[in-house]
Amino acid sequence: MELTRKLDAHGKGAWITVMVLSFIIFWPAGLAVLAYLIWSGRMSCWKHGGPGRWHNRRRQRAGHQDHEAGGYESASSGNHAFDAYREETLKRLEDEQHEFQAFLERLRHAKDKAEFDQFMDDRKGHPQTPPVAKSGGAQPSA
Repeated sequence: MELTRKLDAHGKGAWITVMVLSFIIFWPAGLAVLAYLIWSGRMSCWKHGGPGRWHNRRRQRAGHQDHEAGGYESASSGNHAFDAYREETLKRLEDEQHEFQAFLERLRHAKDKAEFDQFMDDRKGHPQTPPVAKSGGAQPSA
């Protein structure tokens, strides 16, 4: 268990290195290490809803809060001026993103309208002729 504590202290990279080396040296050992990592939960990002247990612990210690309007997470850096600047910059970037998305939507609408108008102009210029009926039977006599 001493080896496990040492590898945990170095993080996921150490575990991945051990697993890869185990696969290279003797593939059943690599399979055993992989099974242990999955069973112990050391590599299961999906189990914790994020990148992993080390990341989740760091986020909990930092006191991350979900931002109500933007949906991003922010934590105080300890510098109020920087925090205000960061919030202002993020708000400005969100506004610019919304404006750009609205611009793209207007651009798509204008392109669609131009294509439709072109189609209607072409249709007006070429009157449709009724389809010629083919008769498969006898010709009427006159």
